[in-house]
Amino acid sequence: MTSITNPQPNPTHAQFEEPESDIGEEDILVLLDSGRSAAVDWLPGRAPVSDVAATLSAMANTHGGTLLLGVAPRSDKPVGVDNTESAVNCVLEAALSIEPPLIIPLPQVVQVKGCSMVVTQIPRGMPYVYSLDGRYITREDAENVPLSPYHLRRLILERGDVTFESEPCRPATRDDLDWDQVERYATSLSGMGGISAEQILVKRGCLVMLDGQLHPTNACILLFGKDPQQFIRGSDITAARFAGQEMGDLFTRQDINGPLPQQIRRAETFLVDNLRKGVQLSAQMARTEQTEYPLKAVRELVVNAVAHRDYSIQGDGIRLYLFGDRLEITSPGRLPGPVTVDNIVNERFSRNSAIVQVLSDMGFIERLGYGVDRVLALMREIKLPEPMFTETAGGFQVTLFNQPVYEDEPGEPGLFGGVYEGRPINRRQEYALDFLINRKNARITNKDLQELCPDVHPETIRRDFADLVSQGILVKMGEKRGSYYVLKKQPKDS
Repeated sequence: MTSITNPQPNPTHAQFEEPESDIGEEDILVLLDSGRSAAVDWLPGRAPVSDVAATLSAMANTHGGTLLLGVAPRSDKPVGVDNTESAVNCVLEAALSIEPPLIIPLPQVVQVKGCSMVVTQIPRGMPYVYSLDGRYITREDAENVPLSPYHLRRLILERGDVTFESEPCRPATRDDLDWDQVERYATSLSGMGGISAEQILVKRGCLVMLDGQLHPTNACILLFGKDPQQFIRGSDITAARFAGQEMGDLFTRQDINGPLPQQIRRAETFLVDNLRKGVQLSAQMARTEQTEYPLKAVRELVVNAVAHRDYSIQGDGIRLYLFGDRLEITSPGRLPGPVTVDNIVNERFSRNSAIVQVLSDMGFIERLGYGVDRVLALMREIKLPEPMFTETAGGFQVTLFNQPVYEDEPGEPGLFGGVYEGRPINRRQEYALDFLINRKNARITNKDLQELCPDVHPETIRRDFADLVSQGILVKMGEKRGSYYVLKKQPKDS
């Protein structure tokens, strides 16, 4: 397979980054107990450099992970390494044998049950596509497997200098652009020094040279094409309002196509027509009409989906579904770069920088912020649960719930008297701590607490756990369906 060139300086050992946070004995024991997975693996202390390099490169090509050296191959028990310096050098040599060299935090030496283990952490969102001896591999469950040509191309588009939006849309020509729309866009811009509409598209990365002539890119066709779906299948929005809480035979549907700015406007019209409305009385007896979700919040999420989805996936479009109890917006493509479900509020990264810039020019999106924090604030204002962010196998989904969340009634004593180590907790959180402390369970999952509180909405359960984590009472382990929670430290009287 042909090697992919990723410009990068040649590192020395001194250029490896310091670890962002230490990992301790308890953390390693929890990882061992949870078992090998796509994000966790281990090898014997004397594992050859080639085996270490294979796992490091595979994790770097996936979503990062943790590699432990010093685990018995058959019993999966920590037995340590004979020579920690030699084991650390093995990891460094393995990282440097990868193309391009893998720049990761320095390995840590951790004492586990009286023996020394070497722990290497590969951050999520590595910037390049990594190969080992000309092979491109990834993680599939607990195995290192070759990247298929399709997934390799996807990874190159996601991490490489060339993105799908910047590639020429070869079947299209300049005649397939709506030049009236282009002229209106150019006229609306200030500070461009009177250059032509064509030159503005060049500056925005919407026209590139191909065979000696300016040619529209995929971004250009999506933004200004007369019929973008003719060239980029799946670049549309399917909007539907269902009668109940699940998909059924009774629904209102609209297929929203055309250039992206037009899609955003038509999606907003669909929401205005289909969001349920109610009347509220304020303390001053003033009547105000309010939709079941803040219209500004939903519009922000639609703009984000249009701006940041993966348009190289052409088998499916954006789905905007309204149910009786929730709203779902599903976008093709997983979260890009270093963005995760946990850091989505603060992290900034876009796979479609040209599309984001043009939509920003048009006033749809703020260039320096993607609006997730505004969505959270708008939902809190009317006492609705915070959005639920979920990565699916091939996409990303945001869910809004329309059932108000109210705090527990004060003065109701619980198992811990409403307080744990000086920090306030509600009744559901008391059940979770009772499950861990008094019932002596090592871990608790969302399902466990849902069984203890069967009438509580799953989003409320998620928020309860998130609050316990933010207070430093629990620690979240694992990801997605395999996640669970453990006590950060044992209670003083245990």
